[in-house]
Order: sequence, then structure tokens, then C-alpha cells
Amino acid sequence: MNIPEGFAESIRLTQEEFIARVRLMAALKMFELGQLSSGKAAELAGISRVEFFDACGCYHVSIFNYGRDEVEAELRSDLAAIQSTSRPRLGDGGSVD
Repeated sequence: MNIPEGFAESIRLTQEEFIARVRLMAALKMFELGQLSSGKAAELAGISRVEFFDACGCYHVSIFNYGRDEVEAELRSDLAAIQSTSRPRLGDGGSVD
């Protein structure tokens, strides 16, 4: 990676720290956009998957990458499952022991 001379130092990082930070930021963004799995993103960043999930928390990147349509479909499915479950309720004639 070519870095302009003095650039890393201007943000108070060594060249190695700067490169590691750029790799982490790229991994986080590509994961957030759904372009990389968490495992591949961790590999790109040069850290473990657990460390990557920790970085996601630090940089406010959700580890749950669902699109709006996927979330809506999942919620509809969950609501339908709840509604179809028949449990005796107090006052419905069901006995609760």
C-alpha cells in the first residue's frame, strides 16, 4: 500500500498502525455492505472473528445484516407463528394448574 510520506505520522500512527487501521475500516465497511462475511472481513483486517465482532460494536456496525424486506418477512413469519399458537388463557375456559 502506497501511503504519502508523512501521512501516517500526521495522524499520530506508525505506518504499520495506519495500514492496520485502513484494513479494519475497509473490512468493516465491506461487511456492513454485505460484500464480505464476518470471517472474510476478520481475515482482511488481520484479526480473529471475535475481535472483528468487538470492532463492529466499537464502530457501530451491526453484526445483523438483514435488508428491510428480509426483516419485514421475518417479522411477519414470527407474528403468524405467535398468532397460530393456541395457548389456554385465563378466562378462556382453560385450566391453569
